[in-house]
Amino acid sequence: MKLNVKAFGLTFGLWWGLGLFLLTWWIIAFDGASDEVTMISRLYRGYTITPVGSLIGLLWAFADGLVGGLIFAWLYNLLAAKCRKAEPAGQQ
Repeated sequence: MKLNVKAFGLTFGLWWGLGLFLLTWWIIAFDGASDEVTMISRLYRGYTITPVGSLIGLLWAFADGLVGGLIFAWLYNLLAAKCRKAEPAGQQ
């Protein structure tokens, strides 16, 4: 089965971005906003556990997930094609 690289990248980017966005709001709801440096803020510049930081994190995580999803789907298709060629003709 071949993956659609663009669709997979877009889907993974949306999931990753919305996941970070919702996680940030979950933390804000229970612990309040904070400008503390977090592990994620070291990776995503401008991200903080604040309403504005959640939007910045959404954009960074979307871009990160998009690139990661594109690379994953491309590699999957590449390896799947090589495995199909390596199979004997009678086992398809």
